[in-house]
Amino acid sequence: MVLSNFYILKMKTPNIFYFVASVLGMLFINACNADKLQLINPNELTPETFFRDETQVQQAVNAVYINLQSQGLFQRTIYYAMDNMSHEQYMNCCAELDKLQYTYFTFNTTHIAIESYWKSCYLGINKANFVTDNIDAINRIPDARLSPVRKDKFIGEARYLRALYYFLLVTRFGDIPLITRLPVNETGIPKSSVSKVWEQIEADLTYAAEKCLSRIDEDKGRATSGAAWALLGKAHLFQANASGAQADYEAAKEALLEVYNSPAYSLESRYLNNFEEETEHGPESIFEVEFNAALNHDDMWSSDAEGIGYNECTFRGREYGLMDWYNVYPSDDLLDEFEPGDPRYRYCFYSTGDLYNNGNDTIKEICCEQRAGWRKYQNYYKQESEYTYSGINMKVIRLADVILMLAETENELGNINEAIAYLNQVRRRADVQMPEYPTAEYPCLNQADIRKAVEHERKVELCGEQIRFNDLVRWRRLAAFMIDEALPSAPELIRLYSEFDPEIHYLWPIPQIEINMNTALTEADQNPGY
Repeated sequence: MVLSNFYILKMKTPNIFYFVASVLGMLFINACNADKLQLINPNELTPETFFRDETQVQQAVNAVYINLQSQGLFQRTIYYAMDNMSHEQYMNCCAELDKLQYTYFTFNTTHIAIESYWKSCYLGINKANFVTDNIDAINRIPDARLSPVRKDKFIGEARYLRALYYFLLVTRFGDIPLITRLPVNETGIPKSSVSKVWEQIEADLTYAAEKCLSRIDEDKGRATSGAAWALLGKAHLFQANASGAQADYEAAKEALLEVYNSPAYSLESRYLNNFEEETEHGPESIFEVEFNAALNHDDMWSSDAEGIGYNECTFRGREYGLMDWYNVYPSDDLLDEFEPGDPRYRYCFYSTGDLYNNGNDTIKEICCEQRAGWRKYQNYYKQESEYTYSGINMKVIRLADVILMLAETENELGNINEAIAYLNQVRRRADVQMPEYPTAEYPCLNQADIRKAVEHERKVELCGEQIRFNDLVRWRRLAAFMIDEALPSAPELIRLYSEFDPEIHYLWPIPQIEINMNTALTEADQNPGY
């Protein structure tokens, strides 16, 4: 049986219980909506009878969000994998081997966390497909029970989330099984080309951009038209980097401008508002994965179990916390990227002598004689230590990312002055106020100069947000960065034991269990080098 197929089959009519269980253990998008949930007897449900009113449709859509909270994705794997592979950070001496393997590029086809990532994405896709397969049933609900606008917006949310899950898959694995309907049998599903996956992502996001509600009209935490436009722009930009086609850059620009020109978004005046719990869903936020430890986290250690149970937290605070587990520390390569006097350095990192815990305590020294520890996404601003769980939401995309992508697209379209203007908007944030480009280090005289400025600005502005590795991949810069920049400045053990291979490591391996169980795949379908 196909692994990606396996999780779909659990949602077919004979096994509707599994779907309902995941619904009842769902992500509570907004605590104020909790009273709208209805307990349902799963023995009385079939897909034909489930979609009877707005509450049931919302339950089905809410379930699609759940798998973003799993260990395979934003609860744990994504931040370790992407931050370690980009060499934004290194593991400390007691590092767990499975996470250290991202730094060394020694992961293989049986790597548990990569399998979990794959599984979590397909579980989310399967739940989205359950919604889209039942569009007719949703549309049959009388308008008095569910208005046409809300019918469309719920379907738009499901399609946005399906596109996001496929975006997470295609950028890590390349060619993958493309599944947009619930299968009627257990036949294996072959891989589809990257181009076909991008086509589906674009179709889903275009629909979501048109049908989802605006940020102004939508509940916090739900997918919006702005979120769809932003991800669509990023999807076009990935393809533009591969094709070099001006039309692809124009498409990226058009989508990103929909967000940039919206009155719903603006840069935070205070950089750290993007990464603290009390200021979530601020004006800069476009889409974030919801966490709230107060809503229960009993099942955090088993969050990959088909997306059911309670898991309203991440491990990131404790694991990255320099006064707690301190499993990782920022790399010299990243720390040295910041220009002298850039206040984002102290916003992103703690150093010896910094105050924390509402200003009541001072960091006396950094463990293991390191230069700094992470401050971004940490709870030390309000408490003296991290708990195992953290309720800070994880940003998927924010306006600064969109503005910097616009700078990149304008540069590639030959509009140098416009590109510089976008770069300077990010540097002019109220509590950043860095000197505007051009500078002595970044003269911005031509396209090549501006590419360097774009990379620099994205590296410091978005560090620790699981973005840089994808940037290096889409620019085809990963090999040069690793060989010429990251490894020469890395600790000796990493230089000695790194197995990075530019012919292999732009992609992850397809999990071996998928090769074994999917009758439409063979070893020949495995990514090169694995």
